[in-house]
Amino acid sequence: MLAVTGLALLLRCWVSHWCVTTPYDDAHLTVEILACRAAKSKHRMWLLNLLCSPALRFLWGSSYLLTKLALDTIAPVTVVAIRVSVAALFLVLVMHAQNVHFPTDARTWRRLLLQAVFNSIAAWTLVAWGQQYIDSALAGVLNSTSPIFVFLITVSITRHEAASAWQLLGAALGVLGVALIVGPDALRGLGQQLAAQVAVLLGALLYACAAIYGKRFTALPATVTAAGTMIWASTFLIPAALVLEQPWNLAPSVTSLLAVSVLGVFCTGAALLLYFRLVRTLGSMGVASQSYLRAGISVLLGVFFLGEQITVMIGFGLLAIIVGVAVINLGRS
Repeated sequence: MLAVTGLALLLRCWVSHWCVTTPYDDAHLTVEILACRAAKSKHRMWLLNLLCSPALRFLWGSSYLLTKLALDTIAPVTVVAIRVSVAALFLVLVMHAQNVHFPTDARTWRRLLLQAVFNSIAAWTLVAWGQQYIDSALAGVLNSTSPIFVFLITVSITRHEAASAWQLLGAALGVLGVALIVGPDALRGLGQQLAAQVAVLLGALLYACAAIYGKRFTALPATVTAAGTMIWASTFLIPAALVLEQPWNLAPSVTSLLAVSVLGVFCTGAALLLYFRLVRTLGSMGVASQSYLRAGISVLLGVFFLGEQITVMIGFGLLAIIVGVAVINLGRS
């Protein structure tokens, strides 16, 4: 309907342009041209969001497979350090091509630092460490619980977006799914499996904080926000990797190096451009709620490429989480 309206306005503007006009007609034509441009802009925005959302889901859904391949011969902090460094370089080149510049005030850079802690420094390090001990499919689904945390933070603390009963139901289903997945390991006692699952869930909590806090950067171009956070992440993670893991002693395989390179350019650099754009247009709950499809992508890629197995209990947990996040998304719409 919006496309038809825009086309009609365009046709009307074109016909009016070739007709003999009076001063009244000129004023009327100006109004119609403005309306025509507004309709085109709104339609273009809708189309871009339609394309950006599935692209972001695929990029972040495939990041768990690539992280698993990278971790085969590279230590976790080093993987994340390479990831953010490659992304920072890519994003600075994009900024140069777009002729945009970094902010000069200290307040914005402090905010970018906190966003980097939420979205990459802490979150990605936790997820990478956890993926050493759990499958990429399970990591993807547990990490997709960020909409549940966004909802809980929204209704209990920030209240920056409206919440509904459907979203409450979705959050409850998600919590049930997490209990089904993590519960058996907790009953068997603390161990690497449980600790890894908790680490990935903490990463999801930090993603939720990033989605909410990211609304503060609506005045900045997405490229600047993404590049700024990656520069901060590189500043902290490169020294951490050098001190903690001595990467010069590693012997990375070609597969691991290719995986971390693709992870940096596409699943981080390009994905962050899409992410910060969608945070502005869809809101924190809307962006986080895309993760139920991201979870499905991570499961399919893990099973198909790595031969990962899904137990019955984990299967029910995965289903509960995916349905729960989908219900949260339904409640939002």
